[in-house]
Amino acid sequence: MAISFSVNGKRRKLDVEPDMPLLWVLRDELGLNGAKFACGAGLCGACTVHLNGQAVRSCVLPVEAAKGGKITTIEDESAKPVARVRKAWIEAQVPQCGYCQPGMVMAVAAILSEAPQLQPAEVRERLTNVCRCGTYDRIDSAIATLFPVR
Repeated sequence: MAISFSVNGKRRKLDVEPDMPLLWVLRDELGLNGAKFACGAGLCGACTVHLNGQAVRSCVLPVEAAKGGKITTIEDESAKPVARVRKAWIEAQVPQCGYCQPGMVMAVAAILSEAPQLQPAEVRERLTNVCRCGTYDRIDSAIATLFPVR
């Protein structure tokens, strides 16, 4: 079935099964390997991308749900909120192994776009992504630079 959508500002039309997870379309069909496969159940967030500006878990989202939509991945250099979060992550030296960090960056970027007025603690409450290395102190430091206490 032909499904079309935008990925990182480029229009794409692919002939894939409608129930194929968006993650596999991004990785296997389009070669965008930033979103990672980890739990496969939408729990850990390593596969987080944006669909129409909202953070979604691409490992459990059928590609059909993205039909006609706008997908943004960590590879999009022009996405301003993503770039801001990436910069904060680098400055705070957040990644240890780095496997979960693209999904973590995408989740925080969606929160930044949606609710830039939040306090850092409120951001952490909304952030449901998991870091297996436990870099939460550095994640908190990076979040504090993006969402300063008022």
